Amino acid sequence: MWNVDWAEFVIDYLLLPHPYSKSSATFKAWIFICLQNMRVLQASNIYGVGFGIPSISTRPNSSYQRHATGGALAKSAPIGRKFSEQHSLKKGDMEKEGNSVVLEKKDFAVPRRKAMALILSSFVLSNYELPKVAYAQSVEFREYIDTFDGYSFMYPRNWIQVRGAGADIFFRDPLVLDENLSVEISSPSSSKYKSVKDLGPPEEAGKGVLRQYLTEFMSTRLGVRRESSVLSTSSRVADDGKLYYDVEVNIKSYANNNELAVMPQDRVARLEWDRRYLSVLGVENNCLYELRIQTPEKVFVQEESDIRAIMNSFRANKIAA
Repeated sequence: MWNVDWAEFVIDYLLLPHPYSKSSATFKAWIFICLQNMRVLQASNIYGVGFGIPSISTRPNSSYQRHATGGALAKSAPIGRKFSEQHSLKKGDMEKEGNSVVLEKKDFAVPRRKAMALILSSFVLSNYELPKVAYAQSVEFREYIDTFDGYSFMYPRNWIQVRGAGADIFFRDPLVLDENLSVEISSPSSSKYKSVKDLGPPEEAGKGVLRQYLTEFMSTRLGVRRESSVLSTSSRVADDGKLYYDVEVNIKSYANNNELAVMPQDRVARLEWDRRYLSVLGVENNCLYELRIQTPEKVFVQEESDIRAIMNSFRANKIAA
């Protein structure tokens, strides 16, 4: 059905590099976008509105001309008319033979550069939009239970564990690399917590959490500035009868585009990242347990219900003697 040049083009298009696993839903969505553009480009090729390569209908012995009454071109006729209207074709540009549309020698085709721009723009837009497709899908959770250190929580099934990250346990989203969760446990030898109330009221605990984050994010780079705020603090009693504190903070990082510039107007600050940090604090086994979740603000808006489900699932458990 397709000529050789068109087949080679399709193969090259499908083999474009992309950041998604071929088994993932995002890869399938990316392929769907590719195929949608291919249908448009194939139609433009049939009617000569494409890449400057000979269309199928220009071949004298093509199956389209031999089976002109079979209805294949009849279905595509509205597309042909649409392209002809969009590109202001003149009468001398196309001729009709039966149900087949063939090109004359005059080339009215869309420039190759514009066609390739369509392909590249769809690829870039697919990279921007596909994470939103992933967010819209229902999340399946898996439970993680650490009987040795005494805690448990639920996490998205597709998240992967990262070892050697410095925390007791660390998981991250394979698609949104800035989104992760971890668990920190205080040393029982250096502190003896009896209750989360030892941290003070939730407001005081929230200030302590923010100070800890800012300490960890201290930078020696010139021109780096951080803006931070405590968004909310609350306390709750979970189904295990223990008291937990929930803390949410926001931190923005700004950096100058030219930190070595002499004049202030040449040092323009730009936003590097804008993240929300959510912590769940609980006490058991004379230790302070903290579940930490990091997520970009724009992602939090779309995944808030899932993130809160993770927070509500966190438990500090008694270690068996």
